[in-house]
Amino acid sequence: MPPKEAYDWLKAHHVETSVLESMGALLHWDQSTMMPGAGHGHRSEQFAALAKLTHERRSDPRIGDALAACGGYWDERDPIGVEAANVREWMRAFERATKIPSDLAVALARAASDGETAWKRARPDNDWKAFQPYLDELIRLRREEAEAVGYQGEPYDALLDEYEHGETAATLEPMFRELRHEIVNLLDSIKGSSRAPDPSILNNDYPTSAQKQFCRQVAQAVGYDLKAGRLDATAHPFSTRIGPGDVRITTRYNEHNLSEALFGTIHEAGHAMYSQGLPAEHFGTPSGVSVSLGIHESQSRLWENLVGHSAGFWRHFFPQARDFFPCLKDVSESAFLFAVNEVQPTLIRVEADEVTYNLHVMLRFELELALLRGDLSTTDLPAAWDEKMRDFLGITPPDFAQGVMQDVHWSAGLIGYFPTYSLGNLYAAQLFEAASKALGDIESQFERGNFSPLLSWLRENVHIWGSRMAPRELVRKATGYEPDSGALIRGLKSKYAQLYGI
Repeated sequence: MPPKEAYDWLKAHHVETSVLESMGALLHWDQSTMMPGAGHGHRSEQFAALAKLTHERRSDPRIGDALAACGGYWDERDPIGVEAANVREWMRAFERATKIPSDLAVALARAASDGETAWKRARPDNDWKAFQPYLDELIRLRREEAEAVGYQGEPYDALLDEYEHGETAATLEPMFRELRHEIVNLLDSIKGSSRAPDPSILNNDYPTSAQKQFCRQVAQAVGYDLKAGRLDATAHPFSTRIGPGDVRITTRYNEHNLSEALFGTIHEAGHAMYSQGLPAEHFGTPSGVSVSLGIHESQSRLWENLVGHSAGFWRHFFPQARDFFPCLKDVSESAFLFAVNEVQPTLIRVEADEVTYNLHVMLRFELELALLRGDLSTTDLPAAWDEKMRDFLGITPPDFAQGVMQDVHWSAGLIGYFPTYSLGNLYAAQLFEAASKALGDIESQFERGNFSPLLSWLRENVHIWGSRMAPRELVRKATGYEPDSGALIRGLKSKYAQLYGI
């Protein structure tokens, strides 16, 4: 087969496979938002059947033949060119897919669907024992996957690499120790401050109908294209790319708390704007998909924290918030800004402030390592969780629902996923610092409601590149230096020194 013909076959094959996988994304969105409870059993079978079909396509032996045949089709002097990047990433994905037996891929898909359904039933009832067998099965299958894929260091590395290529437990552990040290010191300083915000400002009467309108308005203003998306309610907020022109987000509403839905919406809009910025002409190929979960998370955390919690953002949006919510009539802008930036250790990760958030991630990372290493059983997991919560954050969960069962990720078998949240925070701070230098007075732009310069910078430096570069290479190209924790620590110290007078 001539090189160009082989490349064209690979492209057509992967585009068709991606279309099939987009059907799975739509099924998952429906399961989380619209599907009746009685449909879970059949949905599990749908996921299993689709997983079998897509796995067979991803591991089709003809891919290997075509990859061998198309060698030299691209310019080797341009390793991040579209063709070169596509072939490189197709090769990496093919090697992983062919190592995983079809029956294991199907078992993982079925166990993930069953596990998520079991979690949704058990969490409201605070029933850890009902959920535990599903988690045991998922951990067993993920260990089996790690052994099938192979690793140099430890089983966890094989799972982490799926989400953040090139990272290992050995590279993350020292970086997270350093980050934890800096965060704990900052947290201690904040605790010693004589200043304190009034959290009751956010815990007031915020009707769901008004929140829906305000969240939609904010999402559109920062750049989320609702003509190519949706905003719906669900138990656990998420963003999903069905395909070009269809990127959906969800949030959850609490009539007595504005932050939960608002910042959840901005967070998911950040994910969605990245997905909407991926080059549609490369859909189905590596050049048209996000490079990693860490980079994806950098976009959501950048918009949620570095934009959505900024003074400029609220100088623009606070007058509108007052119109939507009468309870803010007598609240000053400065008091509101301090309230949304309160630092207070909390039980729930998705409700954590930006100072303590990474402590939640590191807690889960350490527990995942222990589970995969066989040093911790699911029987002892709740107690280990509570112990780390006391050690890291100084609080103890009153029940399973607010402790070990709070996240959906483990119920879907997403082990190795959590570290990407902290990597996303590191990347976000570094990217935002670089964008601020390039764009000038970015806060005054926010104050005028002008968010397009930042979005355009991100489009040019992150979104349009798809997976043509590895995560670290992409950050280095955009900012001029290797990813590190410096920008995050500088930003946190500067912001909270002003707010808390420390």
